[in-house]
Amino acid sequence: MKTNQDNGGTAFQLGFILTRILYVAGFLLAGNGARAQASWPTNGLLETWSFTNSTGWTSDHGHAPVSFTNLANSYLGNGYSLVVDSNLPARLQYNVVETNGATNFTAGAGTVMFWFAPSWSSTNAGGLGPGQYSRLFEAGSYTPDASVGWWSLYTDDTGNNFFFSAQTNDFSSNTVTYLSAPISWTTNYFHYVALTYGPTNTALYLDGALVTNGALVTNGAGLTVYPGALTSGFFVGSDATGNLQAHGLFNSFATYNVPLDATNIAQIYRQQYAFYMLSPWNTAMSSSYANAQGATLWQPNFSANAFNIVAGSGFLQYQGTGTSCFTSSNVWLANVAASSVSQPTVFKFDITGGYSGAWYDVFVTAALGSSLTNSGWVWQGEGLTCNRYALQPGSANAFFILGTPLDSDGDGLTDAYERLVSHSDPYKVDTDLNGMPDGWQVLHFNQTGNNPMGDPDQDGLTNLKEYLYGTDPQTSEGFSIWVSSVN
Repeated sequence: MKTNQDNGGTAFQLGFILTRILYVAGFLLAGNGARAQASWPTNGLLETWSFTNSTGWTSDHGHAPVSFTNLANSYLGNGYSLVVDSNLPARLQYNVVETNGATNFTAGAGTVMFWFAPSWSSTNAGGLGPGQYSRLFEAGSYTPDASVGWWSLYTDDTGNNFFFSAQTNDFSSNTVTYLSAPISWTTNYFHYVALTYGPTNTALYLDGALVTNGALVTNGAGLTVYPGALTSGFFVGSDATGNLQAHGLFNSFATYNVPLDATNIAQIYRQQYAFYMLSPWNTAMSSSYANAQGATLWQPNFSANAFNIVAGSGFLQYQGTGTSCFTSSNVWLANVAASSVSQPTVFKFDITGGYSGAWYDVFVTAALGSSLTNSGWVWQGEGLTCNRYALQPGSANAFFILGTPLDSDGDGLTDAYERLVSHSDPYKVDTDLNGMPDGWQVLHFNQTGNNPMGDPDQDGLTNLKEYLYGTDPQTSEGFSIWVSSVN
């Protein structure tokens, strides 16, 4: 087995083994915290709800709800989720304006955004839908004569369509549906929903993108019909009676008194998405992504001769047996701790789950990019399940990921390394068709896409010939070796 061990650490020794990111649970750290905290643009921000307080359901600024009943919490999503899914009336009600004058919601212009995962699947995705029109966010109450005032984000009973509708409270019987959009959602998969609205237009963003689809009204008219007074407050996940429930989970709720632009919406989505994708519990999301990539769940095969380009403990410091120890088809980091006392931050963690005897790789990045595959992941070392390790990545803002050694094409690079670092095809030994395997190029050049006719060591052999002869393209073996004399 070809290995590169850490001998004091060089830059190139870090970068060339990445794990199976999509079928293996990852665990994220932000600073010294072990849970994702949302970061919001501050311009026009009214209130946010992280739903971390599952006993009192107070907002992030400490505002208590007017009432709540039959709610639950879940660790799915980014670590804390409000669950509105009961066979009894379930309700979470907040004031529009607090007694101290603080405003939580404006009906005429603003932005409402949140993450939502249904406990149902849309009928167009093979499910049964919520079975009734379901309220995700609602202020006031619908009445046939528009006597109360109504402002609502909701889905239809099939779960195939999303709507934004409103009424005034002027007894006009006037109801306006400002926009509608097709959806196809599946159980426990979190979607980012953002509605911006104002006097000139309304717009719906799903998963960071403006929704458009042919003749459907998805970039609606300016908001002209809406309730002028909402004395009954607003409700998350149901109507005022606790019925017409969303039947799902909510995370990271926020309201603004200004319509945010598309750039802000996309930035918020990209920033928060990775926390949902990489949580070890959000298997609905990781499995969906893996299936879309044609991935195969890795299983250990210790009888096979493994060929790994990079292996070894690297920068991981063994701390002893971990306190969490059991096997599973998934693997993750547990009992994470961080300390920083007059030195760079040291992270300690257990590797938990997985298969006994299999080496799992640990990777780190200081910042998440616009997608998981563009986040600059760096290999830190290999570890065994049921063991505890320490790591000093050099940054207090560290994001970790853990995974398996699946190598579908047998080129010595794990599938995840090919997806995330070399951006080569994990199912093709020679992605760039230059005659040299991806793994061989990474071993000798730290990247793929090398010129097969190059000769960096100037020994008279091209890179392609060095590969064919089994020699090192970076070390001259002596030009005379390859010159035959003719008598």
